[in-house]
Amino acid sequence: MENFSKWFHNILKKADIIDSRYPIKGMAIWRPYGFKIRNHTLELLRKLLNRDHEEMLFPLLIPQEQLIKESIHVKGFEDEVYWITQGGQNDLNEKLALRPTSETAIYPMYSLWIRTHMDLPLKYYQIVNTFRYETKHTRPLIRAREITTFKEAHTAHATKKESDKQVQDFIKMYKEFFNHLAIPFLISKRPSWDKFPGADYTIAFDTIMPDGKTLQIGTIHNLGTTFSKTFNIQFEDKDSQHKYVHQTCAGLSDRVIAAMIAINGDDKGLKLPTTTAPYQITIIPIIFKNKKNDILNKCIEIKKTLENEGLRVNIDDRDIRAGKKFYDWELKGTPLKLELGPNDLEKQVIIAMRRDNLEKIELPLDETLTHTIKEYIDKYDDNIAENAWNFLENHVKFTANKDNIAQLIEQGNVVAFNWCGDEKCGRELEEKTGYNILGISQTLDSQSEITCIKHNKPAKYIAYIAKTY
Repeated sequence: MENFSKWFHNILKKADIIDSRYPIKGMAIWRPYGFKIRNHTLELLRKLLNRDHEEMLFPLLIPQEQLIKESIHVKGFEDEVYWITQGGQNDLNEKLALRPTSETAIYPMYSLWIRTHMDLPLKYYQIVNTFRYETKHTRPLIRAREITTFKEAHTAHATKKESDKQVQDFIKMYKEFFNHLAIPFLISKRPSWDKFPGADYTIAFDTIMPDGKTLQIGTIHNLGTTFSKTFNIQFEDKDSQHKYVHQTCAGLSDRVIAAMIAINGDDKGLKLPTTTAPYQITIIPIIFKNKKNDILNKCIEIKKTLENEGLRVNIDDRDIRAGKKFYDWELKGTPLKLELGPNDLEKQVIIAMRRDNLEKIELPLDETLTHTIKEYIDKYDDNIAENAWNFLENHVKFTANKDNIAQLIEQGNVVAFNWCGDEKCGRELEEKTGYNILGISQTLDSQSEITCIKHNKPAKYIAYIAKTY
């Protein structure tokens, strides 16, 4: 697509994903079709989290005193906080913040709930809306002032080893989640100046959008004991010693849905994976007056058979031209369309077309139909995932020459390079190129003679640098 930004805004509108005309900048309305996509995405996410986490729900408002208690953390969000200063006609005694994230809301309660080692590990999550006063150019689902789909998991552990393992567990879960959504990803450890405020370290998942910019789609933070010391979250261990818990948190947002839409779309519209498509199969009856009932009855029969196999199916029986129906469901990204007309019914076949290759084939209307359709949409999922990964892999370029970075990035790539890991070096490289270091993707052999891209110091890592959202 030549103009990704225009395409993205148009598809969100035309496919009934969201409506951005709400009269507050950076806030939008989920339309019914988009809300279905969101719900299926969250169903998948909850299924993964519920393996070893429990869901909870905390209040939206955070008292000022609580929010500012962790100074490093609040400094990272101080320019983004929305404040409530009045209740009805009365001024409040204390300002209340609309949560930008919930560490300072949740952790004072953890200090009440955690008493002994028997209470650990503690693994909770919530899916809520958060508010950040975004001053840059807002983009629906990508850079918003109200993040309507914010998953945050917060864990507490007895030791650093256990919290480090939890980070690895989150990485595995995110990999599984993004693979289900056909979203390819890069994993990196954020540089020290770009980690989550208050964290010991941050692991991030990024993807490459069609315009070559990277979008952060997930983060995992090892918080160490920063917050447990601030909010006095202690436990009594087996030896009756009081210790501070080690914590992690991990977040996802609306950006996941933005990435899924953008990466798998084309000029005709969406190409949704079957995991999140509101309808995995759309049946389009080709109706002629004298055969109307026969056609509709057969479509209903097929729909019920497929639904009994757990598939999400709809029948588009609107009184409009068939061509308009085909256009609409290509736009909305239904993985498989089934077309049934009088001639097809007479031949006992149905016409199937996958959204990825748009090729029509005849499928027999017999006992093999359900199995064939399941295989057909499995191939569809595999194909869109393979295409997405090929795009990402083809747009990661390595260079040993810092003078090549800008050209490669402007060509729509993420650039991998050898780096010493020094903060001063990294910041100078960002300043000189005008791009952001995403983070460290690989640690090099300590015996290697490879040197940093910027100077002759030994390189410790391979890192990514890119144009970011």
